[in-house]
Amino acid sequence: MPTLLRRFQFVSGVVLLVYLLLHLVNHALGIWSLDLAGRGLVLALRLWHSMPGTVLLYGAALLHFSLALRTIYGRRYWALPLTEWVRLWAGLSLPLLLIRHAVSTRLAASLYGLEPNYERIVISLVTSGTQGLQLALLAPGWLHGCLGLWLRMRHHAMARRAKPVLTGMLVLMPLLSAAGFIHMKQAVMAASVGPLRPDPKLVAHQPALDAWRHDILMLYLSLLISAFVAGQLRNWLERRRLRRAAIGV
Repeated sequence: MPTLLRRFQFVSGVVLLVYLLLHLVNHALGIWSLDLAGRGLVLALRLWHSMPGTVLLYGAALLHFSLALRTIYGRRYWALPLTEWVRLWAGLSLPLLLIRHAVSTRLAASLYGLEPNYERIVISLVTSGTQGLQLALLAPGWLHGCLGLWLRMRHHAMARRAKPVLTGMLVLMPLLSAAGFIHMKQAVMAASVGPLRPDPKLVAHQPALDAWRHDILMLYLSLLISAFVAGQLRNWLERRRLRRAAIGV
């Protein structure tokens, strides 16, 4: 990949890593209280739902994904080290989180006025049985970003000295996030009278939101598969041309 594109990939990746870090920190605040996590969420929404924040986050996501498609298409060989396979798997799972986030928060707020708060989020995830999925999607994206940052910075002496601290953050942040979410879930259930019930307004618009999520997910998977198939076809045609050239010689 040309140097300029590598820089774009690095900068867009750092933006996404900051987004994930703030997301994990927000969940971790739930260890102390649901109210504190809610205040953190309000600040995060002001950042990412502002015009500059929206352009920065979704622009970085589209740029990073476009460069990933370019890499998948351009790869000649798939004999990769284990670290690269882990990073690839973790990175390709990150858009699943972003798609869910964009639909559940931004689209829901823009189209139907459903401003997110942690009580509504927790109830929605618990009643739909997807709280485990939400936590499971955060960790791979965090792993991908941290591995990418380390591979880029590992040659610097300061990064090598900070490796124990960075490794600690890599492990602890998802654990603290999961602990915060579990505490918030317990707080919401304790405050609830009777079984948890999702917001009626959310229930009314859930089919439309699910349709949006499904369509965007299918588009994402189609682009991934198309890039891979096109790259393999290009590789096959190149090998065929080289064989014919060799026979001709």
